Amino acid sequence: MGIARAMLVAALVALPGAARAHGDAGKQGKAAAAQPMVETGFGRTGDPRKAARTVRVDMSDKMRFSPDAITVKQGETVRFVVRNSGKTMHEMILGTRKELTDHAEMMKKHPGMEHDEPYMAHVGPGKTAEIVWQFTKAGEFYFGCLMPGHFEAGMVGKITVR
Repeated sequence: MGIARAMLVAALVALPGAARAHGDAGKQGKAAAAQPMVETGFGRTGDPRKAARTVRVDMSDKMRFSPDAITVKQGETVRFVVRNSGKTMHEMILGTRKELTDHAEMMKKHPGMEHDEPYMAHVGPGKTAEIVWQFTKAGEFYFGCLMPGHFEAGMVGKITVR
């Protein structure tokens, strides 16, 4: 393996899960219960049986989420039902502002990357997917569509955990 390739592999392994992979193979249609347990700085994979409420989020080709601001209680497990009402691929990825910004930059360089983490939903036009997430830490977190150009166009929302 060449030095450049070895450095790229090492860099990708060091990145958070959100930046390692990308694509439309996501969990569209997969049951949230089948997701692996993942712990992050903004929470962990939620147990669908313990979801306290369902929040419906619409994604559109206007490069917006609706709603674009959500408030949850620390420790609350939320089921996000994410619908793509547009004609192009969209996604909802949870994370810190820095993680989303870094991932968006990575996507500009490697737009074909594939991934499937429990805090992501890749949703084709006219389709719906789910994320079940437990917010274990108080603070401000975000969700964004990191398809190239979408985040930069304003496709980002905020989650306040109290």
